[in-house]
Amino acid sequence: MFSGFMLNAWEVASIVAVVAGMVGFFVVLRGSAFVAHAIPNGSFGGAAGASLIGVNTLVGLGVFSLMGALGIGVLGRRGRHDVVTALALVMMLGLGALFLNLNVEYEPEIESLLFGEVLGISANQVLPTAALALVCVVSIALLYRPLMLSSVLAEVGEARGVSAFRMELCFLLVVALASTMTVPVVGTLLIFSLMIGSPAAARSFTDKPVVAMALSVAIALLTVWSAIAASYETNYPVGFFVGTISAGAYALGRIWAAWRRRALGRGQLADGRAPATPLPSSR
Repeated sequence: MFSGFMLNAWEVASIVAVVAGMVGFFVVLRGSAFVAHAIPNGSFGGAAGASLIGVNTLVGLGVFSLMGALGIGVLGRRGRHDVVTALALVMMLGLGALFLNLNVEYEPEIESLLFGEVLGISANQVLPTAALALVCVVSIALLYRPLMLSSVLAEVGEARGVSAFRMELCFLLVVALASTMTVPVVGTLLIFSLMIGSPAAARSFTDKPVVAMALSVAIALLTVWSAIAASYETNYPVGFFVGTISAGAYALGRIWAAWRRRALGRGQLADGRAPATPLPSSR
C-alpha cells in the first residue's frame, strides 16, 4: 500500500486535500457551492477540446476554468449569480459534448476526467500538481483577510476599500486554479465532495475561522487517506469512499452542532437566562 505507484497516489491526494480544504472553506463561507460545482464540471469541456487537438489536457482544463470563472464573475455582477453560473456550466458542457463527438478516441479520457485516477497517478504528475497547489495556498494566504471581510461583512469591507467585486473575481480565479490541479487527480465529480463536505463539517464543529480552515484541511486529508486505503483493500472505487466519508463527516458535524446548541440552552436556562439567539449565517 505504501510502495511503488501507490506513493504517488498518497502524495498527490494529500496535496489535493490540502488545497480543497483551504479553498473549500471560503466556498462554504461565501455560499458558493454551485460555483464550486460548475467550474470543475465545466472545465471538463476544455480537457475534451485539448484532447481533440492533441494538447495536454491540463492546458484545456486551465483555459476553461479561467474562462468560466471570469464569465461568472463579470456577468454575475449585474445579473442573477445563480443564473449566470448555470448558463456558464451549460455552455462549457455543451462545448465539451461537441468536442467529444468529434473525437473518436475519448472513452478512457472521459472516465479519468469524471472520476479521476488517484491510483493511477504517474511520477511526472506530482511536481506540476505540487506547483499549482503552492500557488493556490499562497493566494489564499495573501487574500485571507480581505476575502474574509468581503465574505462575512461585505458592506464594511466596501467602506474600508475592499471591493466586493474584485474579491469575487480573485476568489473565482483561485477556485479555477484549484479545479485545474485537482480534476486530473480526483475528477470533476469528486473534487466537489472534498470542497464542500470537509469545510461544511468543519464549520459545524467551530465558529473560529482559522481553526475551521485547519480542521477542514484535516478532515479532507483523513477523507482521502481513508478512501485510498479502503479502495486498495476492497477494490471498490475511490470516489465511492470519498463521497460517503465526506457526507458522514458533515452528518457528524451537524449532530455535534445540534448537541452543543441543546447543551448551551440547558446551561443558560439553569443560570436563569434566556437561551441565546444563534447568529445568522454569513450568506
